[in-house]
Amino acid sequence: MASDVQDPAPNPHATEEQVQAAWDDPKLANVLYHDWEAGTYDEKWSISYDERCIEYATGRFRAVAGDRGWPYGRALELGSGTGFFLLNLMQGGVAKQGSVTDLSPGMVQVALRNAENLGLDVDGRVADAERIPYDDNTFDLVVGHAVLHHIPDVQAALAEVLRVLKPGGRFVFAGEPTKIGDFYARKLGQLTWWLTTNLTRLEPLNSWRRPQEELDESSRAAALEAVVDIHTFDPADLERTARAAGARNVKAVTEELSAALFGWPVRTFEAAVPREKLGWGWAMFAYKGWQRLSWLDENVLSKVMPRELFYNVLVTGTKPGGV
Repeated sequence: MASDVQDPAPNPHATEEQVQAAWDDPKLANVLYHDWEAGTYDEKWSISYDERCIEYATGRFRAVAGDRGWPYGRALELGSGTGFFLLNLMQGGVAKQGSVTDLSPGMVQVALRNAENLGLDVDGRVADAERIPYDDNTFDLVVGHAVLHHIPDVQAALAEVLRVLKPGGRFVFAGEPTKIGDFYARKLGQLTWWLTTNLTRLEPLNSWRRPQEELDESSRAAALEAVVDIHTFDPADLERTARAAGARNVKAVTEELSAALFGWPVRTFEAAVPREKLGWGWAMFAYKGWQRLSWLDENVLSKVMPRELFYNVLVTGTKPGGV
């Protein structure tokens, strides 16, 4: 049963003192950064709750865990953000009932609003992944997307995941950066940002330059991101961490190589120019390009390239016991 303690309110406008303190406190940095981003997060990352993202979420789940056991009865999303992963998995038939948790009150608020708008049976709590506020043996499934790399003690969080899972229950975490993938993605992002912000200073391209105050704000956000992104992962090391936490049937797979080399410059360019300059045609180019390259990665490159070279790692495992 969830705790009756009142959750804190979102704080989208942190003070300078709070921001300074966050540089030495990754958990506070995560709260401030994600509260600030909560209202625009879905738009920034092109998150939707339609067939496009339902297919993406269920595809990630199936890639590492298969499709046996669907639908799970009750599922928890750890570090849910706006609910992207769990809500789309529920719409795709993976789970019937859900709970969302995040350190950021703003993110939990948006996730619950999204769930209500979709008519999904979801509750939520502001929660530390290392101290999940639910009883032992509560959930059939625990999921997360791009969350483990924000958690200071990943093994402790996975031990908590196993505690709240029912015997035989499964966890699936997707969207985690590999060590090598994170290196080339960041370098590509930095180069794209530098090129775009400098080229748009030129008079013929000046209408493509975002206002300076928006660029400054984006730069501050990028700086704080250096605090909230704590880990990158080697797939084999992540498997060992999950086993050390007590998981069984552990498996990690990787995805996105050519898709990441394409996607990171695209996302960075989108952040550096005015939104109104990029219409539906650009959105389709970006999505279709990523989709085609993801097919190449999955069906060709994954068969010949070491898994460590791919950008994303996904991991699954089960709690001992059960049928």
